[in-house]
Amino acid sequence: MTFKVPIPDENDPRWTRRDGILVTRDEGATKWLAGDLTTVKISAAQTNGSLGVLETTVLPGGGPIAHAHGREDEAFYVLNGDFEFLNGDQTLEAGPGDFLFIPRGNRHRFTNIGPRPANLLTFMLPGGHEGFWLDNGIDAVPGQPMPGWDPAQLGPLIEELTRHHVTLLPEGPLDDGD
Repeated sequence: MTFKVPIPDENDPRWTRRDGILVTRDEGATKWLAGDLTTVKISAAQTNGSLGVLETTVLPGGGPIAHAHGREDEAFYVLNGDFEFLNGDQTLEAGPGDFLFIPRGNRHRFTNIGPRPANLLTFMLPGGHEGFWLDNGIDAVPGQPMPGWDPAQLGPLIEELTRHHVTLLPEGPLDDGD
């Protein structure tokens, strides 16, 4: 069976458009925030709002508290190490090469459950929430140790999280007082 496939004229801009973006391994704004080291690999400003990507190093026991996004879907790809993910009321374990998609509105978080720092990629669709790291993180300087982090430091960030349509949620089931 043969098919005749129409090929656009050589003057069609699809032949010559160069709108792709290469971000090399050493590029991106790197910030310390909440005990994690995060590099914004690409932002909404670079992708016309469609995508934000983070590469994060998470220390053992580290990761965000449970929360839900009101504006973006998130996807996670584990580069190395072992993570526990909260997905609504379910916990899942994921390791190198595993991928998890979390639709907006779902309670979630991740925790590095291994003995060493672990790395993952976070994809945010649409982009924009990566601005939280850019606006609130501490610039990482090569050779400088991680600044100390105390969960009490989250308090001043709650207003900023609200601006980003992020709702902090309890880790476990709600206590109904019974």
